[in-house]
Amino acid sequence: MRRINAAEAAEILKAQDHILILTHRNPDGDTLGSGFALLHGLLALGKKAKLACEDEIHPKYAYMHPAAEQLDFEPEFIVAVDIADEKLLGPTLFAQYSGKIDLCIDHHLSNTLYADTLYLRECAATCEMLYEVICALGVEITKSIADCLYTGLSTDTGCFRYSNVTPETHEIAAEILRCGADFDNINRIMFETKTRAYLKLEELVLKTLETYFDGRCALITITQKMFLESGSNESECDGIASLPRKIEGVLVGVTLRERKDGSYKVSLRTYAPLDASYLCGKMGGGGHARAAGCDLEGAQLADGKQKLLEIIRMELEKI
Repeated sequence: MRRINAAEAAEILKAQDHILILTHRNPDGDTLGSGFALLHGLLALGKKAKLACEDEIHPKYAYMHPAAEQLDFEPEFIVAVDIADEKLLGPTLFAQYSGKIDLCIDHHLSNTLYADTLYLRECAATCEMLYEVICALGVEITKSIADCLYTGLSTDTGCFRYSNVTPETHEIAAEILRCGADFDNINRIMFETKTRAYLKLEELVLKTLETYFDGRCALITITQKMFLESGSNESECDGIASLPRKIEGVLVGVTLRERKDGSYKVSLRTYAPLDASYLCGKMGGGGHARAAGCDLEGAQLADGKQKLLEIIRMELEKI
């Protein structure tokens, strides 16, 4: 594995063609914003490129898709964006591409160093890094690219409210706005618009709320049965993980989300001084200081949940 910077990543991409861009399963605004921004940029250079995602992409992200149909070709170079671990590709893409990823562009310090070449930098969103790479490619940042980059920046920062925001984040956002990003419409879609199915799902999920450790930890559960009952699906779950942390006095918000195979995705959201990445790292996961995740096997859910709560309890006692 070789570590590189934005300029070096751009030079590598310039020398390649038939490029496949991989995003993580349960795609969010940053992995899709990064992937589609890079796709637009590569197509502008005359490259053959396409994007792949394990799961369905929610219609709310449709404005990022290139107007042209996705090209069909055999990949010669594979790029992963916003993916800390190959397992996050999902089972199908993992089976196809594990051990074959040529370049990874990522902002998770928990990155498992799986790619041949890695551009890794701690920042608010991988889209910050894609802004640098696209500039280094010499591609004009069109409105389409700006919309993609703004989506990643805004969603991974909670519309610039989270502690991961830096002056550089705002500086890049300002440049993106100058390039025509439709920020007011994107903010409305990402933060103010909810489907009726999502509202029903949220109602069901809130009924599962559990609190622990004098109210400093709150936990909610999302099941496949709830998806069926509400008409919602995994693609609408981005905002739910933040719900437990919004409760007064809560320092750790835990969301358990059942997958179709019976396993559970755990999402942790924390306030300082608790480190979500450290907590999830104890369970084989990782992420960022305020947002991280790990997995639990469905058959061992009770034991895994109890182990996670014990890890949280021990950290809370240190405060």
